[in-house]
This record gives sequence, structure tokens and C-alpha cells, in this order.
Amino acid sequence: MSEARNVKNGILEIGGISVPDLAKACGTPLFVYDENELDQQMSGYKTYFQSDQFETEVIYASKAFTCKALLQLLEKNGLSLDVVSGGELYLAEQAGFPMERIYFHGNNKTDEELKLALDMGCKTIVLDSLMECERVVELADSLKCKIEVMIRINPGITAHTHKYIITGNLDSKFGVMFHDEDTITKMIDLIKDSSFVGFIGFHAHIGSQIFDLRAYDAVIERLIKYIKKLSKDHNLEIKCLDFGGGFGVRYTDEDQPNEIQEVCRRIIKKCEEELLKYDLHLKKIMIEPGRSIVAEAGNTIYHVGFMKKTPNKEYLFVDGGMTDNIRVALYDARYDCDLAEKMDQKKEYQYTVAGKCCESGDILIENAPLPKAETGDLLVVYGTGAYGYSMASNYNRLNRPAVVFAKEGKARVVIKRESYSDQLRLEADEEVII
Repeated sequence: MSEARNVKNGILEIGGISVPDLAKACGTPLFVYDENELDQQMSGYKTYFQSDQFETEVIYASKAFTCKALLQLLEKNGLSLDVVSGGELYLAEQAGFPMERIYFHGNNKTDEELKLALDMGCKTIVLDSLMECERVVELADSLKCKIEVMIRINPGITAHTHKYIITGNLDSKFGVMFHDEDTITKMIDLIKDSSFVGFIGFHAHIGSQIFDLRAYDAVIERLIKYIKKLSKDHNLEIKCLDFGGGFGVRYTDEDQPNEIQEVCRRIIKKCEEELLKYDLHLKKIMIEPGRSIVAEAGNTIYHVGFMKKTPNKEYLFVDGGMTDNIRVALYDARYDCDLAEKMDQKKEYQYTVAGKCCESGDILIENAPLPKAETGDLLVVYGTGAYGYSMASNYNRLNRPAVVFAKEGKARVVIKRESYSDQLRLEADEEVII
């Protein structure tokens, strides 16, 4: 979310369009992305993640949010793509995204997904385990499909964030522990023996919503020292290192994220220093921002419905909830909000913003400071652009919202609002086949 919000005559605008006009044209709940802000985030990473000592690549983590329109923006800005499922890979192919810029992650890829990646000509598969390595080599050799691979290393570094979004601690489900050299060398030997699989390097990711850049210093130091030892002990050529993403964003005023320029400068500088220290030369360094590209560019618009007072709270109910934002229930995530048509009024009341799902935990914001609210008001929750729509569900048979990109006074629907009939499209009333 932009710190300076665009307000005219007490009414909030997104992408040059008033929130009431967006709600009237598209209905609510509604995800609205400021397209200029998306462009700025993408171009910022592309501009600042540069070095004269090695190639660089910015890979968007598509699990944060993806659709054809976003993929087109990514391609326009020269970013690559990280996918974690056959569905994300299929969407990329349907959007015409270049397969030579796609990296396929995941800890339990199915045979169907791996074959799809090989058939489509996906550039790189990131291997998560010895078992996966064995299967990828077997499939690539049998199908005679060439593929590059990286090995995901668990660096054993814990970032200070929510336990469910830490991915680099000792017991994480992701990657091979960096000190498990036997497993790593077995994987590399399997790859070397294949005529179709080529090893290019290592990947690491230590978590999400990270503000302390010293965590990246630590993982860079550890991995570069580690690959120096591997290359020396096993006469191994390592071309690439991918340090993942997880860069923090602003959800509330308590969050103090780093500017893109500082994130990129810090990682590049540290890599250059460590490579010099160990007399190593790498072809490429990569990072994988996701949330930090889309989160603050996205907002959710709701209509206020009924309201209710209890002995300790005053509830403000909206026409969405945990079906379009599960992060509060999952991670105790925090957000800021405003009444879009009362931006010039004092926030003299506190409300608990709750959704319409049949769950006591369907709470979006506790103790939200707002002007006096009324049924029919438009509530905007900021910073919902990451893991909002992508984690949305049909719980209670609610329809998933539409998604709109707004830019310079014009809006376009990039994902249509789901209907009740859409929800029934997979229902079957057929004879038993077994």
C-alpha cells in the first residue's frame, strides 16, 4: 500500500478511480490492484538487482498471486517465473510466458507434473530431495527430454517470522540439510550420470516477511563457503545460486520494510564480497520476490453489512471474510483499513471487522480505528495483494471475488467474479464406474 493515499473530496481512489465507482461497476468483495504500483515494483527489482561481476535474474514467486494479466506484466518487465504446481505451470504456458524463464519448485511434485514440465520445455526444476532427483533423472532419460536442475539446500538459518512461514530451520519440510553432504553428492552423481539432466547450482529460501537483512547476509556467507568446499572436494562446477525471497512488506504502520534498492544493494554487495573472499566465480545470482511485488499494490473492497454490539466489542460485518483472506486465521496477520467515502472524518470508533463465514475465527481486523460506520459503507483493507486471491476458497459456498487492475483512471477485470453456477461446473451425476 502506498503511504500517501490518493484521496479526493474525502473519497479514496485506487489507480485514479474512486472506490465507490469500482464497487458500483464490479461489485464486492473486490480485489483491486494499482497497475502502476505493480510496474514500479517489478521494474525496481529489475533495475537495482544488477552486478558487473556476475549475471543476475529476478524470479517472481507466483504463489503470491498470479493470473494471465500479471504474467504479461512480468514478461514486459523482464522478470522470470517460479511455479510450484502443474496448475501454475499450465497457466504460465496458456499465458504464453517463455518456458526458458520458468523455475519449477515444490517438495512433492507428482509424475504428472514432472512430465508436464518436461513436455512443455520448462527450463529448470528445483530438486527438493534425493527421491525427487532419482525420479527426475529417470523420467528425463526415458522421455529423452533435456532439463536443468538446481538442488534446494536447507541452510539451517531461522528468520524471525511466523513459524508457518519459516522455511530454513532444521526441521523444515523443504530442501536437503546443508550438512548432509552424502545426500547432496549422491544427487549430483545421479545428475552427472544422466545424458539429459544438467546441474546448475543451489537454491535456498529462509522464510517470508523478513525485515532484518542480516538474515540474508548469514545465508549468503554460509552457502558461498559451502559451495567452495563442494567444488574443491568434488571437482564440481557450480554456475548459479538462488537466495529465494521473503522480503518484508508493510501491512500496518508497525512494519518497517526495506526499500527495494536497499534489499538488492545489500544482497549484491554481500555476494560480491563473499565470492572475492573465497576466490569463486559464479555465472549468475538469483532472487525470488513474490509478496514484495504484489502485496501493497493490492486492496480489497467490501460493503459493510449488519453491525452488532457485545459487552466488549462492536462488530462490523463485511460481505467477504476468511474465504478471500485466510491469512488472519492462519498467521494472525494484521491489516489496516479505511471507510473509503469517509477519509476526511476522524477515527473516533473502534470496530472488530468480521466476515460472513460460519466460523468464530472469521475475523479480519481487531480494534480497527474508523469513523462512525453505517450499513452500506465501503471498507477498504490495504495490502491484500499477496496470498489473498491465491488462497481464496469456496467455504460456505461463497463465490470468489473478481480481480481488477486499475491504472490512470481506467479499470479492467482480469479475473471474473465467480457465480453459483460456476461452483457447480464440476458436479457429477453419473453412473458408478467401479
